Amino acid sequence: QVQLVESGGGLVQGGGSLRLSCAASGRFFSSYHMGWFRQAPGKERDFVAAISWSGGRTYYADSVKGRFTISRDNAKNMVALQMNSLKPEDTAVYYCAASSAAAYYRGSTSLYDYWGQGTQVTVSS
Repeated sequence: QVQLVESGGGLVQGGGSLRLSCAASGRFFSSYHMGWFRQAPGKERDFVAAISWSGGRTYYADSVKGRFTISRDNAKNMVALQMNSLKPEDTAVYYCAASSAAAYYRGSTSLYDYWGQGTQVTVSS
């Protein structure tokens, strides 16, 4: 059983930066691939980024490549999402999630077993 809690969301001006953190509890946290998703009002939950259980491989949605960086520290049971050059279209609730599926990098929500409660990110223009 893995429990996930996101933090770090808030209001930021366009062009600014924000760092989201996901604190995980559970003995086998390092066995899970991790991902970040986001959901704007009235829209589907979309894939943002993913990282392998070891941290050796990362994947990004085209819309955030070059701007966002996902990382993890298994010793601290933590996953982070560094967001730079933020745009108003990045505004959404951001969710941390854990997956045991080999195809976790495809970004399908159905491949993720555990979810955090979400943290709001609002980017003003």
